[in-house]
Amino acid sequence: MSTFSVEDAQANLEKLLDLVLQGEPVTLERDGVAVVELRAVKAPPKPGAWGSTEWLSARRSTRPGIGISSVELIAEMYDEGAPVAPQSSCSSEGS
Repeated sequence: MSTFSVEDAQANLEKLLDLVLQGEPVTLERDGVAVVELRAVKAPPKPGAWGSTEWLSARRSTRPGIGISSVELIAEMYDEGAPVAPQSSCSSEGS
């Protein structure tokens, strides 16, 4: 672990950033007391990660369809008198 005074850190910020990005923990001290620890930020998720549009598209293309659209399916459910989920008793009207 590297330790620098706040004054040294101000003068050598580029060097400190390079150390942190290489995985080296860096601590900054003021009057000999550690006050800050610098660390790299986690990398953003890679494309194709779970829940991304790429993942959803790939998952959809591998699943078998049922041969009708969601609109047609819901219409059939209403026509057959299939039970429909009860509507919430909470209403935004009158609020």
